[in-house]
Amino acid sequence: MGGSMYRILLVEDDPHIREMICDYFDDKSGGELSVETACDGQQGVEKAYENAYDVLVLDVMLPQMDGFEICREVRRHSDVPIIFLTARVAEEDMLRGYALGCDDYVTKPFPLSVLYEKVRALIKRSKGLVRSPMLSAGAITVNPNNGKVFSDGEEVRLTAREYAILKILLENKGAIVSRESILVRLWGYDTDADERVLDNHLKNLRKALGDNGKRIKTVVRRGYRIEE
Repeated sequence: MGGSMYRILLVEDDPHIREMICDYFDDKSGGELSVETACDGQQGVEKAYENAYDVLVLDVMLPQMDGFEICREVRRHSDVPIIFLTARVAEEDMLRGYALGCDDYVTKPFPLSVLYEKVRALIKRSKGLVRSPMLSAGAITVNPNNGKVFSDGEEVRLTAREYAILKILLENKGAIVSRESILVRLWGYDTDADERVLDNHLKNLRKALGDNGKRIKTVVRRGYRIEE
């Protein structure tokens, strides 16, 4: 990446993992990637507020304040790329993390090389990074930078899956999005059993959006479309 020094904040309560990551990054990058550490969520948030980092690497399970809470706090004032380290790779956790604005995930146990490459990729991307543009259809707006959803100017609370479905529809505004592609994006596979689950999520999503829910059209046997 050429000559600059990049600062990474690692929030991880296991001293052994902290040491391994620091040594590996220092060694592999020849000092170009400097890792600073915090051992609990509170300390992590304080450091993130006080310093400018190029990437945050957050363990999800932390004492005092978990990785999700740190992410939520940091996203109030910063677009810094965030990677979660997680031992639990429950789908809900991943969706929740993405909805809060994290950029990537690494599941424990992981090869250090994988984390290293993901961090480098995010630094490269963020150096040319523009904020994700707002997504909207009529009076529905989604801010993908912080996961906030508004309908007629009122903030709407959605579950992680409802949010993910709305975001997919808005990214393809005016086009039909097949049920299969939604199932694959959200669950990683498509099965008939989940069609009903998907219908339920859509019903709840429409309800949450109030009158604007009518903008989400069902196209029989083909999928869904959101209209301006």
